[in-house]
Amino acid sequence: MDRTELADFLRRARTRLAPSDVGLSAGLRRRTPGLRREEVAQLAGMSTDYYTRLEQRRGSHPSRQLLAALARALRLTDAERDHLFHLAGEEPPRPGGSSDHVRPGLLLILDRLHDLPASVVSDWGEMLAQNTMAVALAGDHTGTNLIRRWFTVPGARVLSPPENHEQHARAHVASLRAVAGARPDDPGPAALVAELRSTSQEFEELWKSHDVVVRRPSPKRFLHPVVGLLDLDCEVLLSDGHSQQLVVHSARPGTPTYERLELLRVVGLQDLSPSSQERPR
Repeated sequence: MDRTELADFLRRARTRLAPSDVGLSAGLRRRTPGLRREEVAQLAGMSTDYYTRLEQRRGSHPSRQLLAALARALRLTDAERDHLFHLAGEEPPRPGGSSDHVRPGLLLILDRLHDLPASVVSDWGEMLAQNTMAVALAGDHTGTNLIRRWFTVPGARVLSPPENHEQHARAHVASLRAVAGARPDDPGPAALVAELRSTSQEFEELWKSHDVVVRRPSPKRFLHPVVGLLDLDCEVLLSDGHSQQLVVHSARPGTPTYERLELLRVVGLQDLSPSSQERPR
């Protein structure tokens, strides 16, 4: 780990970004260009103290998960992400396998969709990034796997009407089977399949049905605890190589759901329910 070069690289990457580049408000006049350290830490999901120590060449060795989070927060290109990993003494993610690095262009689109719930999800269910509206709709699940959550976390289906549970479960399994079949040497999907087959009887039974499907645009219903029932259109935009998906939920103007979605935008993260931290997607 080259602490000096790593610290310099992080500082330079931070100062070249404006708050608007990452969906933040500029606020009061800034004495120096770029993002503040606390803003990078917030975007990466780490403590400000730990990020500050990295820039001051005092930080402990960051995990691969933290390096990936920093690459997303700083809007690094693939080459810059690999350089970050090398400076930290880690091998970058190998080509051809799953990558949790979201390209800056995709994150830019995500940030601009401030009035619609939008997220970036890998083709095997890893939640890679969410905008504020997506968090307000379904909770903050960045860094978790939505398929694992659906089959193993109690209460993970509370936002979905019961009559839709079987359909969603089958779609999750069929989508994962398609990815696992297309990339048999990718350890991520393969390990998830093995884990769920051994821990979830429901998953195992659905896996044996051999359904295969790629996720497509479809209507989605949410039972939100604050604004009520939402009938949303779901658009899925595929990245280059189709390994990542930009998922955008919207409502048709003039409908009750449109008004409720507007209310959700106003309410934002001011959660009125006692179970806000366990909202599933």
